[in-house]
Amino acid sequence: MPAETHSDRLFSSVMTGQSACAPEEGAIRINVGGFRRRLLSKRLSRFPETRLARLLRCRSKESILELCDDYDDSEKEFYFDRNPTLFPYVLHFYNTGRLHVMDELCVFSFSQEIEYWGIDELFIDSCCSGTFHCRKMEPDETDWDDKSEEGSTASSFDEILEFYSDAGKFDKQLLGSVRRKIWLMLDNPGYSLPSRLISIFSILVLLGSIATMCLNSMSEFALLDGDGRPREDPRFEAVEHLGIGWFTFELLARFAVAPDLLRFFAHPLNLIDLVSILPFYLTLVIDLVAESSPALANLGRVAQVLRLMRIFRILKLARHSTGLRSLGATLTNSYKEIGLLLLYLAVGVSFFSVMAYTVEKEDNEGLNTIPASWWWATVSMTTVGYGDVVPGSVVGKLTASACILAGILVVVLPITLIFNKFSLFYKRQKQLEIIMRSCDFDGGMKEAPSVNLRNYYAHKVKTLMASLSNMSRSSPSDHSLNVSLH
Repeated sequence: MPAETHSDRLFSSVMTGQSACAPEEGAIRINVGGFRRRLLSKRLSRFPETRLARLLRCRSKESILELCDDYDDSEKEFYFDRNPTLFPYVLHFYNTGRLHVMDELCVFSFSQEIEYWGIDELFIDSCCSGTFHCRKMEPDETDWDDKSEEGSTASSFDEILEFYSDAGKFDKQLLGSVRRKIWLMLDNPGYSLPSRLISIFSILVLLGSIATMCLNSMSEFALLDGDGRPREDPRFEAVEHLGIGWFTFELLARFAVAPDLLRFFAHPLNLIDLVSILPFYLTLVIDLVAESSPALANLGRVAQVLRLMRIFRILKLARHSTGLRSLGATLTNSYKEIGLLLLYLAVGVSFFSVMAYTVEKEDNEGLNTIPASWWWATVSMTTVGYGDVVPGSVVGKLTASACILAGILVVVLPITLIFNKFSLFYKRQKQLEIIMRSCDFDGGMKEAPSVNLRNYYAHKVKTLMASLSNMSRSSPSDHSLNVSLH
């Protein structure tokens, strides 16, 4: 009778319901990426929920191939297409029951590897556990920077495409080439020598307008009319009219050459230009109405308020300043951090105002009510320290010291996050300016802008992989751990 082959014995064991791995033989053969080892079944059985221990309970070749990449019937060897340099750590776990992590290993690769073998991270020994989890937390701590940089890259890419899209709209318009040159000259300070000169002139007119408004409030320059009422200095009035004339011309010129008239005032800088000249024309209308109808003389007070709104012209500097535009973008995108800062201040002010009121209410008139103490707590927490209200007792001074120290911590923590965002937005604005200044449309729109699409795509893939990794790590096999511990 011919000798029974190994495959026949395997088939016989499967048909009789025995384990395909024949645990009675005491060992199985493992080949992990060329790294071959013979492992004792009883040692694997100590951790029944791990992948190798589950192989011992397989009853068919199909169930074996669900746990390994290949199986050799003749050699009775299990093949795994995994990293062979990490498998010795798995072997060490089966020998000792504990995991150890070397410093040169990538913690995420190691985490994915032991997850594949069905080993929980809680088996990492105490000598390595602290370092391992700290290293895993480092990418989470820098997650904000990665997301901010990614958002900065994506936003820059979108803004560049929008810029080139707007520039391309002139090709289909009458005198499109001329209008595009004027649009670039007015909307992009530093694009060319004429645009730099226009920008410098606009800044000088703006500063002159603000200076005359400030000087007009001084008593040394105050003038009275025949009825004893204050009136504008003719010199200041001439500067004001020059400024309004220039700002109006500038806004109308931008509007005339805008690539999309319907979306013109959707841009924040164009809205600022409109708001900067609107009070002047509203004041003219109110003065004319008040002169024609004495019953509406109270409208003069409204005109005075509108004159004070001229200070908003200072915001026009944002068109000529990268720092101011970056600041605006930072404040717009930092509402969470600003809300956190206000929340911290509100909690601190409420707490220390009650403390100061309790200690000083009988001896200090400035702190005899809780609302009055709010002012003192706000000034102290923000480290302004006007000195108009100060505690007199020793306990009150100790409370003030604690309030000041808490204020430093409360202000510094969110400010750091806001500063980091400002740095990113400033860098993005500088990159956009460089791209816009280097563009050349003399021959029309012939090609798309030079953008690093590889980095843009890499950021998107990195975000996707990070999300998938977080999803896989968020649901550990608690049942496997509980069974293994028993």
